Amino acid sequence: MKYIQSSSNPKVKQWKKLLTKKERDKTGLFIVEGFHLVEEALKAGRIEEIIVQENIDLPSSFDYGSTPVSSVPVDIIKLLAETDTPQGIFAICHQEQQPSNTEGVSYLLIDAVQDPGNLGTMIRTADAAGVDVVVVGNGSVDMYNSKVLRSAQGSHFHLPVIKGDISAWTNNLLDQGIPVYGTALENAEPFHQIQSTGSYALIVGNEGNGVSKELLSKTTANLYIPIHGKSESLNVAVATGILLYYLRA
Repeated sequence: MKYIQSSSNPKVKQWKKLLTKKERDKTGLFIVEGFHLVEEALKAGRIEEIIVQENIDLPSSFDYGSTPVSSVPVDIIKLLAETDTPQGIFAICHQEQQPSNTEGVSYLLIDAVQDPGNLGTMIRTADAAGVDVVVVGNGSVDMYNSKVLRSAQGSHFHLPVIKGDISAWTNNLLDQGIPVYGTALENAEPFHQIQSTGSYALIVGNEGNGVSKELLSKTTANLYIPIHGKSESLNVAVATGILLYYLRA
Protein backbone atom coordinates (compact mmCIF):
# COMPACT_ATOMS: atom_id res chain seq x y z
CA MET A 1 0.00 0.00 0.00
CA LYS A 2 1.32 3.41 -0.98
CA TYR A 3 0.79 6.42 1.29
CA ILE A 4 0.12 9.80 -0.36
CA GLN A 5 0.00 12.73 2.03
CA SER A 6 -0.01 15.90 -0.07
CA SER A 7 -2.95 17.20 -2.07
CA SER A 8 -0.42 18.68 -4.51
CA ASN A 9 0.77 15.20 -5.46
CA PRO A 10 0.33 14.69 -9.25
CA LYS A 11 -1.77 11.56 -8.69
CA VAL A 12 -4.19 13.45 -6.47
CA LYS A 13 -4.51 16.18 -9.09
CA GLN A 14 -5.27 13.52 -11.71
CA TRP A 15 -7.90 11.88 -9.50
CA LYS A 16 -9.54 15.25 -8.96
CA LYS A 17 -9.67 15.89 -12.70
CA LEU A 18 -11.72 12.70 -13.13
CA LEU A 19 -14.62 14.50 -11.48
CA THR A 20 -15.00 16.35 -14.82
CA LYS A 21 -16.50 14.87 -17.97
CA LYS A 22 -13.69 16.33 -20.08
CA GLU A 23 -11.05 14.32 -18.25
CA ARG A 24 -13.17 11.17 -18.19
CA ASP A 25 -13.62 11.38 -21.95
CA LYS A 26 -9.92 12.07 -22.46
CA THR A 27 -8.62 9.20 -20.31
CA GLY A 28 -11.36 6.58 -20.57
CA LEU A 29 -11.38 6.41 -16.78
CA PHE A 30 -13.89 7.38 -14.08
CA ILE A 31 -14.03 7.44 -10.30
CA VAL A 32 -16.51 5.69 -8.02
CA GLU A 33 -17.09 6.41 -4.35
CA GLY A 34 -18.20 4.18 -1.50
CA PHE A 35 -17.73 0.56 -0.44
CA HIS A 36 -20.60 -0.86 -2.49
CA LEU A 37 -19.55 0.65 -5.80
CA VAL A 38 -15.91 -0.24 -5.25
CA GLU A 39 -16.89 -3.84 -4.51
CA GLU A 40 -19.04 -4.07 -7.65
CA ALA A 41 -16.20 -2.63 -9.74
CA LEU A 42 -13.79 -5.17 -8.25
CA LYS A 43 -16.11 -8.05 -9.13
CA ALA A 44 -16.26 -6.76 -12.71
CA GLY A 45 -12.48 -6.45 -13.01
CA ARG A 46 -12.73 -2.80 -14.00
CA ILE A 47 -10.51 -1.18 -11.33
CA GLU A 48 -7.16 0.43 -12.02
CA GLU A 49 -6.50 1.71 -8.49
CA ILE A 50 -8.15 1.88 -5.07
CA ILE A 51 -7.93 4.97 -2.83
CA VAL A 52 -8.72 4.53 0.86
CA GLN A 53 -8.61 6.85 3.84
CA GLU A 54 -5.85 6.17 6.34
CA ASN A 55 -6.98 4.13 9.34
CA ILE A 56 -9.77 2.52 7.28
CA ASP A 57 -9.27 -1.15 6.51
CA LEU A 58 -10.41 -2.74 3.28
CA PRO A 59 -13.05 -5.43 3.95
CA SER A 60 -11.72 -8.98 3.93
CA SER A 61 -14.32 -9.79 1.27
CA PHE A 62 -12.58 -7.45 -1.21
CA ASP A 63 -10.62 -9.61 -3.62
CA TYR A 64 -8.34 -6.87 -4.92
CA GLY A 65 -5.30 -9.07 -5.54
CA SER A 66 -2.48 -7.02 -7.08
CA THR A 67 -4.63 -3.91 -7.61
CA PRO A 68 -2.65 -0.85 -6.42
CA VAL A 69 -3.99 0.72 -3.22
CA SER A 70 -3.19 4.25 -2.08
CA SER A 71 -3.80 5.39 1.49
CA VAL A 72 -4.57 9.09 1.91
CA PRO A 73 -5.46 11.51 4.73
CA VAL A 74 -8.99 12.76 5.27
CA ASP A 75 -8.34 16.11 3.56
CA ILE A 76 -7.70 14.32 0.26
CA ILE A 77 -10.83 12.24 0.78
CA LYS A 78 -12.82 15.46 1.19
CA LEU A 79 -11.20 16.83 -1.96
CA LEU A 80 -12.49 13.87 -3.99
CA ALA A 81 -15.82 13.28 -2.27
CA GLU A 82 -19.11 14.33 -3.83
CA THR A 83 -21.25 13.07 -0.97
CA ASP A 84 -22.03 14.76 2.34
CA THR A 85 -20.73 11.85 4.43
CA PRO A 86 -17.96 10.14 2.47
CA GLN A 87 -17.14 6.54 3.39
CA GLY A 88 -13.44 7.08 2.77
CA ILE A 89 -12.96 4.82 -0.23
CA PHE A 90 -12.78 5.40 -3.99
CA ALA A 91 -11.70 3.47 -7.06
CA ILE A 92 -10.38 4.56 -10.43
CA CYS A 93 -12.18 2.46 -13.04
CA HIS A 94 -12.01 1.76 -16.74
CA GLN A 95 -14.96 2.88 -18.82
CA GLU A 96 -16.96 0.27 -20.70
CA GLN A 97 -15.56 -0.15 -24.19
CA GLN A 98 -17.79 -1.05 -27.12
CA PRO A 99 -18.42 -4.74 -26.42
CA SER A 100 -17.33 -7.16 -29.12
CA ASN A 101 -20.72 -8.82 -28.75
CA THR A 102 -23.79 -6.64 -28.23
CA GLU A 103 -26.20 -9.30 -29.37
CA GLY A 104 -29.16 -9.81 -27.12
CA VAL A 105 -32.89 -9.97 -27.01
CA SER A 106 -33.63 -6.78 -25.09
CA TYR A 107 -32.28 -3.26 -25.38
CA LEU A 108 -32.91 0.06 -23.68
CA LEU A 109 -32.11 3.05 -25.91
CA ILE A 110 -31.92 6.38 -24.06
CA ASP A 111 -32.47 9.54 -26.08
CA ALA A 112 -31.24 12.78 -24.47
CA VAL A 113 -32.16 12.11 -20.83
CA GLN A 114 -30.49 14.90 -18.90
CA ASP A 115 -31.23 14.34 -15.22
CA PRO A 116 -28.49 12.22 -13.59
CA GLY A 117 -30.87 10.66 -11.09
CA ASN A 118 -33.19 9.59 -13.89
CA LEU A 119 -30.40 8.11 -15.98
CA GLY A 120 -28.93 6.18 -13.07
CA THR A 121 -32.33 4.85 -12.05
CA MET A 122 -33.03 3.75 -15.63
CA ILE A 123 -29.73 1.87 -15.85
CA ARG A 124 -30.45 0.19 -12.51
CA THR A 125 -34.00 -0.69 -13.58
CA ALA A 126 -32.78 -2.10 -16.89
CA ASP A 127 -30.35 -4.28 -14.94
CA ALA A 128 -33.13 -5.50 -12.66
CA ALA A 129 -35.44 -6.21 -15.62
CA GLY A 130 -32.80 -8.35 -17.33
CA VAL A 131 -32.10 -6.00 -20.24
CA ASP A 132 -29.09 -7.13 -22.27
CA VAL A 133 -27.69 -3.78 -23.46
CA VAL A 134 -28.26 -0.12 -22.50
CA VAL A 135 -27.31 2.50 -25.10
CA VAL A 136 -27.00 6.11 -23.93
CA GLY A 137 -27.48 8.49 -26.84
CA ASN A 138 -26.28 11.97 -27.68
CA GLY A 139 -27.66 14.78 -25.55
CA SER A 140 -27.85 12.63 -22.43
CA VAL A 141 -26.03 13.41 -19.20
CA ASP A 142 -22.65 11.69 -18.92
CA MET A 143 -23.27 8.14 -17.72
CA TYR A 144 -20.15 8.36 -15.51
CA ASN A 145 -21.41 11.45 -13.68
CA SER A 146 -21.13 10.77 -9.94
CA LYS A 147 -24.88 11.17 -9.37
CA VAL A 148 -25.62 8.74 -12.20
CA LEU A 149 -23.22 6.22 -10.70
CA ARG A 150 -24.77 6.49 -7.24
CA SER A 151 -28.30 6.17 -8.60
CA ALA A 152 -27.37 3.12 -10.66
CA GLN A 153 -25.92 1.40 -7.56
CA GLY A 154 -23.33 -0.66 -9.44
CA SER A 155 -25.42 -1.63 -12.45
CA HIS A 156 -22.80 -0.08 -14.75
CA PHE A 157 -20.72 -3.14 -13.87
CA HIS A 158 -23.47 -5.72 -14.47
CA LEU A 159 -24.39 -5.21 -18.12
CA PRO A 160 -23.05 -3.30 -21.15
CA VAL A 161 -23.88 0.40 -20.76
CA ILE A 162 -22.44 2.13 -23.80
CA LYS A 163 -22.57 5.40 -25.68
CA GLY A 164 -24.14 5.22 -29.12
CA ASP A 165 -26.13 6.80 -31.90
CA ILE A 166 -29.75 5.90 -31.13
CA SER A 167 -30.84 6.36 -34.75
CA ALA A 168 -28.17 3.96 -36.01
CA TRP A 169 -29.02 1.44 -33.29
CA THR A 170 -32.71 1.66 -34.19
CA ASN A 171 -31.95 0.96 -37.86
CA ASN A 172 -29.68 -1.97 -37.03
CA LEU A 173 -32.13 -3.57 -34.62
CA LEU A 174 -35.02 -3.26 -37.07
CA ASP A 175 -32.83 -4.83 -39.77
CA GLN A 176 -32.32 -7.77 -37.40
CA GLY A 177 -36.07 -8.17 -37.05
CA ILE A 178 -36.17 -6.91 -33.47
CA PRO A 179 -39.22 -4.73 -32.78
CA VAL A 180 -38.35 -1.22 -31.61
CA TYR A 181 -40.90 0.61 -29.47
CA GLY A 182 -40.88 4.35 -28.95
CA THR A 183 -42.60 6.23 -26.16
CA ALA A 184 -44.91 9.16 -26.89
CA LEU A 185 -48.02 10.91 -25.61
CA GLU A 186 -49.53 11.46 -29.06
CA ASN A 187 -50.04 9.12 -32.02
CA ALA A 188 -49.28 6.17 -29.79
CA GLU A 189 -51.17 3.17 -28.46
CA PRO A 190 -51.63 1.95 -24.88
CA PHE A 191 -48.67 -0.22 -23.96
CA HIS A 192 -50.83 -3.16 -22.83
CA GLN A 193 -52.20 -3.56 -26.36
CA ILE A 194 -48.76 -4.71 -27.52
CA GLN A 195 -48.16 -8.43 -27.36
CA SER A 196 -44.70 -8.97 -25.90
CA THR A 197 -42.53 -11.35 -27.93
CA GLY A 198 -39.59 -11.44 -25.53
CA SER A 199 -37.30 -9.72 -28.03
CA TYR A 200 -37.52 -5.92 -28.13
CA ALA A 201 -35.87 -2.53 -27.92
CA LEU A 202 -37.42 0.37 -26.03
CA ILE A 203 -36.59 4.01 -26.74
CA VAL A 204 -37.19 6.51 -23.94
CA GLY A 205 -36.53 10.20 -24.21
CA ASN A 206 -35.85 13.61 -22.78
CA GLU A 207 -37.74 14.70 -19.66
CA GLY A 208 -39.31 17.72 -21.35
CA ASN A 209 -39.44 16.87 -25.05
CA GLY A 210 -39.65 13.11 -25.07
CA VAL A 211 -38.23 10.97 -27.86
CA SER A 212 -37.27 12.87 -31.01
CA LYS A 213 -39.78 12.86 -33.87
CA GLU A 214 -37.14 11.42 -36.19
CA LEU A 215 -36.81 8.34 -33.98
CA LEU A 216 -40.54 8.00 -33.46
CA SER A 217 -41.04 7.89 -37.23
CA LYS A 218 -38.84 4.77 -37.49
CA THR A 219 -40.27 2.59 -34.74
CA THR A 220 -42.33 -0.57 -34.95
CA ALA A 221 -44.91 1.12 -32.70
CA ASN A 222 -45.07 3.97 -30.22
CA LEU A 223 -46.48 3.35 -26.77
CA TYR A 224 -47.99 5.38 -23.96
CA ILE A 225 -48.95 4.59 -20.37
CA PRO A 226 -52.51 5.65 -19.55
CA ILE A 227 -52.85 8.16 -16.71
CA HIS A 228 -55.75 7.29 -14.40
CA GLY A 229 -55.39 10.17 -11.99
CA LYS A 230 -54.86 13.92 -12.40
CA SER A 231 -51.11 13.88 -13.04
CA GLU A 232 -50.13 15.14 -16.47
CA SER A 233 -47.39 12.58 -16.96
CA LEU A 234 -45.08 10.02 -15.36
CA ASN A 235 -41.44 10.52 -14.50
CA VAL A 236 -39.37 9.04 -17.35
CA ALA A 237 -37.54 6.60 -15.06
CA VAL A 238 -40.83 5.32 -13.60
CA ALA A 239 -42.34 4.95 -17.07
CA THR A 240 -39.24 3.09 -18.21
CA GLY A 241 -39.61 0.58 -15.38
CA ILE A 242 -43.27 -0.11 -16.17
CA LEU A 243 -42.55 -0.69 -19.85
CA LEU A 244 -39.41 -2.79 -19.40
CA TYR A 245 -41.18 -5.20 -17.07
CA TYR A 246 -44.23 -5.42 -19.34
CA LEU A 247 -42.19 -6.05 -22.48
CA ARG A 248 -40.15 -8.72 -20.70
CA ALA A 249 -43.24 -10.74 -19.83
